[in-house]
Amino acid sequence: MEPRWAESGRDGPGDDGQWGHQPPSSLFLQLPSNATLRFRGPVAKAWGAALDQEEPPGFPPDQDGGEAREQESVPLKQLPLCMVEKRRLRIQEQQAAKKWSHWERWRVEMRHLREQVGGALLYAQVWRDSLHRIEGHFGTGIQSYFNFLRFLVVLNLGGALLMVGFVVAPNAAFEALQLNQTQRLENSMVNSSCLEYDPSKRGLVSYFTYLMDLLSGTGFMELTYLFYGYYQNSAVDFVGFSYNIPLAYLLSTLAFFSVCLFWIVRRAVHLLKRSLVSENGALNTYSNKVFAGWDFCLTPGTMVHLKHNSLRYELRMDLEEQSLRWRMAQRSPSQRAALYVLRGVLNLLVVVLLGAAFYCIYLATKYAQQSQDSDQGQQGVFVRLLVAYLPSIVITVANQLVPLAFGFIVRLERYPLSLEIKLTLFRSVFLRLSSLLVLLFSLWIQITCHGDPDASSCQICRYNHQQHPCWETSVGQEMYKLLIFDLVVVLVVMLLVEFPRKLLVTHGPAIMGRLWGQQEFLVPPNVLDLVYGQTVCWVGAAFSPLLPLLNTLKYILIFYLKKLTLFSNCRPADRTFRASSSNFFFLLVLLLGLAIAWVPLLYSVFALQPSQACGPFRGEPTMWSTLLAAIDALPRVAREFLQFVGSLAFAVPLFLLLCILMFYLMVLANSYSRLVKELKGQLQLEGRDKVFLVTQITELS
Repeated sequence: MEPRWAESGRDGPGDDGQWGHQPPSSLFLQLPSNATLRFRGPVAKAWGAALDQEEPPGFPPDQDGGEAREQESVPLKQLPLCMVEKRRLRIQEQQAAKKWSHWERWRVEMRHLREQVGGALLYAQVWRDSLHRIEGHFGTGIQSYFNFLRFLVVLNLGGALLMVGFVVAPNAAFEALQLNQTQRLENSMVNSSCLEYDPSKRGLVSYFTYLMDLLSGTGFMELTYLFYGYYQNSAVDFVGFSYNIPLAYLLSTLAFFSVCLFWIVRRAVHLLKRSLVSENGALNTYSNKVFAGWDFCLTPGTMVHLKHNSLRYELRMDLEEQSLRWRMAQRSPSQRAALYVLRGVLNLLVVVLLGAAFYCIYLATKYAQQSQDSDQGQQGVFVRLLVAYLPSIVITVANQLVPLAFGFIVRLERYPLSLEIKLTLFRSVFLRLSSLLVLLFSLWIQITCHGDPDASSCQICRYNHQQHPCWETSVGQEMYKLLIFDLVVVLVVMLLVEFPRKLLVTHGPAIMGRLWGQQEFLVPPNVLDLVYGQTVCWVGAAFSPLLPLLNTLKYILIFYLKKLTLFSNCRPADRTFRASSSNFFFLLVLLLGLAIAWVPLLYSVFALQPSQACGPFRGEPTMWSTLLAAIDALPRVAREFLQFVGSLAFAVPLFLLLCILMFYLMVLANSYSRLVKELKGQLQLEGRDKVFLVTQITELS
């Protein structure tokens, strides 16, 4: 920031009462920023020398306003200038437009067109009015949850359109038109017992059996487009065009995961830039809350009062945290050793809780699979449904109860408040995502006979065909049940917990309202529920092509349910979660869930033997073999090019080039960090300059 004399012009006071070209030398030399120039290196000296030579910030009078606007590429309405200055720039731009060439005019018109299209798309955003209403009543922190939910709806909708457009719809159209389907030749060496797969039930089937199949994904549901096993290993010839169903299935799945990865990374990078700018606490820990912490979108008086309380709570927590850090620095070595021992014991207890939860998930999965394969003729419908959903129930109970224990344990560890929140969130994220890995590991043990293809159950088909004749459908069924049960839990919690609590607090005894209090809308746990559900969708998308569509419908329903319970039952949490940092944190956790979903996908594509009795990859050694066979059928030039791209001759130079690029970006980031550090120091000195000038003015007055 330049001094006041720099903003008001370079002409100083002379004989005519105006300033000269230099500020008052005695006052300028007394400024802290000028007094420390010799200690801050040549860059700062150059800045001080350029202080008298450069023009003030903004658009200089002799520069063409239109060219400056073109260089900045910032709309005029977004510039931090007064209306008089904006009118002057608009006039300059209109005068300069008469001298532009056709190319420059075309560029300006295209820029205006992009601005208009962007404005139109802004008004066409999904749930725009609802998000503005939520922001006005509860602030930007809770609105960030619904923004994240809207992002997941759009992400799943894009994936659903991809899977439906290239996998489900072509298969349905080919069956409806009864087109010629060329079946791929099956391996004659395959044992006939590996080809036995008939999930349809014989004889008279009751209504409750159909309901059981609908909720668990078994029976007639296995013979629908929902699951992997229904799709054929064939190619359809239509008007001289051949549509390879297995190849379309594989490429659509990989494209869905790749689009999700690109979309999340792009959005995360954008939000990271905003969070780095707005969440720097090195200089403005308290000033940002005092001078820029107010949310001007709040309209109701109740929410304004809650925002006041929230800001007071944040300031109190900051002071308490600073006091705690001071007390930590005053601890003796024996006290620190005792605290470290206590933390070690508590972390061991956390590990025991995680191990117990994972072991319960493993036992529940094992028992459910064995019970479904045994004779259940004497079991009732409810018992069968309970056994089918047993892994989902255990996972949900663990995800709800274990984080409560984490919250109690972290208070005993005596960490600062900010570290308490981060540590609890990290443990909860690890629990939720690891529970899915434990479920997949349990299924992998049953499918591959503990990874031993020479075991008695896996020796014939290279997988356990007796327990899982179509193992891909089995994995898809587990993810389908997790998705259904997750939605059921949301409904049950809202109807049986949140609404009764609201009635008790509002119309019950006064002591009940004081002890229990109104329901808080906690953003981090709700976001973790969304990330968990999205990870379930990704894991099952390769084995249930319609799962992204079902997840889209589920999140749309959750949006309206959460909005209803927010306005009817909840209030903002005391511990606020700042939107600028939380949005990036949400996407970082979501990216971790996507990385976990890539593991079973890549293992199934490259390493695991596909089912011989069902699915589009029957008869193939791996799913990836379908792509290799399709490449071999291409013309020689295209085949050699793709083989070269997949060879070491291309991979090694590409790896070296990426390493060089990464090293360059690291050096560039390091230089930027040093520049940012120097600018932070300059900002501190500018603050001291202001204090010094205020002091001088006070003394003179």
